[in-house]
Amino acid sequence: MTYSVFIDGAAGTTGLEIADRLGSRQEFDLVRLPEDKRKDVDARREAVNDSDFVILCLPDQAAIEAVSLIENDKTRVIDASSAHRTADNWVFGFAEFRLGQRERIANAQFVSNPGCYPTGFLGLVAPLIARGLLPSDWPYSVNAVSGYSGGGKALIERFEQEPDIGFRSYGLTLEHKHMPEMKRHAGLKYDVIFAPAVVRAYRGMIVEVPLNLEAMGRNTKAEDLLEALKDHYNGSAIVAVHDGSGRGELLLNENDAATDRLELYVFADDSGDQVRLIAKLDNLGKGAAGSTVQDLNIMAGLDETLGLRL
Repeated sequence: MTYSVFIDGAAGTTGLEIADRLGSRQEFDLVRLPEDKRKDVDARREAVNDSDFVILCLPDQAAIEAVSLIENDKTRVIDASSAHRTADNWVFGFAEFRLGQRERIANAQFVSNPGCYPTGFLGLVAPLIARGLLPSDWPYSVNAVSGYSGGGKALIERFEQEPDIGFRSYGLTLEHKHMPEMKRHAGLKYDVIFAPAVVRAYRGMIVEVPLNLEAMGRNTKAEDLLEALKDHYNGSAIVAVHDGSGRGELLLNENDAATDRLELYVFADDSGDQVRLIAKLDNLGKGAAGSTVQDLNIMAGLDETLGLRL
């Protein structure tokens, strides 16, 4: 069976990546609008309602408006924006982070893909909180760096025009659109302290959650976290868990190849009390286009790894 797929916002960074992954797929027929009709409301409404699947790669307000164009109950939507990540009646599109989530995605009409930073944070922390190994009432902090493609065309252009930028810290008001989904989907009592930055690499991302297990007043050690993560992701073709012992560094390179994998690491001191949980992923892969294609596969009843770069 062939499914029709309309990517609303196909000219953006994420839209182009998704189209590239779907371009040679026989299971999907991409619905494309002429250039002069890309922003025409009537043309978009027709495409939305005539398609089996709609993928939204739009700014938040435009994504909300696109959903309002749906006039039937058969069109299924995957939203890659942050507009619906904490909305009721939308399923969070991170298949691996929670038991039963894959089945929720498979049966959903409306799926909201996670943000790139939350993918790393939730991939590390959510399974451990669910198992009671980490507390839900702890003030977690997240230190993260991303490739500049995560900022879209404007930031890509800035990094290309200002070659002296090596590191750009932002979110210094301690507000960020990713914070609500991290809090909600990890089941936290407090907002995380989120310290994001952009580095001179086109793609790639490292997300770190430092922990002092002794201060949490529990008997949990680093090895417990490692074994729990290995068990949770056992058998996954997309998520891998690594013992960080003996590894001296993790690198992002300026021209790393695209990947849809999520690599999770547990680093610890000799006592097992001081821990650095670290996720490495491609902000355009598992952090955006890769997870969108994975969700599309799941919703269509296909092997979820088809078309992914693994």
